[in-house]
Amino acid sequence: MALHDPLLPELIDCQRCPRLMDYLATLPPKGGRSRDDYWNRPVPGFGDINARIWLVGLAPGAHGANRTARPFTGDGAGDFMYPLLYQAGLSNQAESESCDDGLRLSDLYISNAVKCVPPGNKPLAEEFHQCRDYLLREWKQLTSVRVILALGRDAFISVLHLLKQQGMIKRLADFPFAHNACFELTNGQYLLACYHTSRYNVQTGRMTEALFLEVLNRARQLAEA
Repeated sequence: MALHDPLLPELIDCQRCPRLMDYLATLPPKGGRSRDDYWNRPVPGFGDINARIWLVGLAPGAHGANRTARPFTGDGAGDFMYPLLYQAGLSNQAESESCDDGLRLSDLYISNAVKCVPPGNKPLAEEFHQCRDYLLREWKQLTSVRVILALGRDAFISVLHLLKQQGMIKRLADFPFAHNACFELTNGQYLLACYHTSRYNVQTGRMTEALFLEVLNRARQLAEA
């Protein structure tokens, strides 16, 4: 499996976070697969580099993106997400199975606040910090972005730290997380919050198809305004 990140070509060789590197080196495969079936490296972003909507998730899933090398591909969160992205007109197909399945995003770019899978799906503050430079570089290169869609509270807070670092906001507390909460930024872009599409959120009813489509439709409206 060979991938190239159009925005961060050196990302896949990053070894900034020892804890994450150790986890990648010892993570046991599942589903009858071997370690050779896994990407087990930092996961590149994916999508339309001219997109007006930039979706920022938390981190790769251990047996999803960390295996397939594409965000939200091969796990429950993506199984829920991609059919709805297709329904919202943001992709060319509803299925997302592997990085060579022909899926293309339209007006949407997807990446994660932390690029490597963390133990327990819980990155440490230092790991968020180490990856924030990558997040900033993505943001600067996605020159058409109008909407930053943060998926889940932790991704939302990481984006807020990025905005504060860039002098665009003063206090994180002025931007409370809530599903479909929207904040206009000083550069004319919008920050839009969304519950995560995790299997747990879907099973408990915290996230539904209607709720996710509501956010996607709002993101499109803001992007087109």
